[in-house]
Amino acid sequence: MIYPIVAYGHPVLKTRGKDIEKGEIDVKTLVDDMFETMYNANGVGLAAPQIGKSIRLFVIDTDPIDEEDEPKVKQAFINPQILEEEGEEWAFEEGCLSIPNIREDVDRKPNIRIKYFDENWVEHDEEYNGFVARVIQHEYDHIEGVLFTDHVSAFKKRILKGKLANISKGKVSADYKMLFPLKK
Repeated sequence: MIYPIVAYGHPVLKTRGKDIEKGEIDVKTLVDDMFETMYNANGVGLAAPQIGKSIRLFVIDTDPIDEEDEPKVKQAFINPQILEEEGEEWAFEEGCLSIPNIREDVDRKPNIRIKYFDENWVEHDEEYNGFVARVIQHEYDHIEGVLFTDHVSAFKKRILKGKLANISKGKVSADYKMLFPLKK
């Protein structure tokens, strides 16, 4: 099932997701649906808040990232906790399915350690680096109620204010179905 992507301005995107209890929801089906939704929108990551669900779940598939020497990771992360973020921050231009047509440089640390459950409720404690770590950090931010635009300077935010308001109102073009909070 392909869900509409929740657009910037919807309160679910600024709300910290709640932990999922084992057996509470059919996580395997939801994970499959989230991958299908993400692929339909040509994304490399998708968090549950982006489909209107305020829970601690996100999926990534870094296969489309065209970077030499980068491992390809396809994984679901349930109730994740970033335990460590290390290294010298580096800037990279990020975008977001909930904020179409806007890209900005975001500084992130290159190495992370994260604990999470997969869709089979197997617990993992793993380290990631480079672009994979960046994708995980971006999606992790979503379940914390943080958007990549929250990481840009106040000056950049003022420049983006009108574009972001238009996205909330549905005045944006995307190649996938979206749910707009203020569309009339």
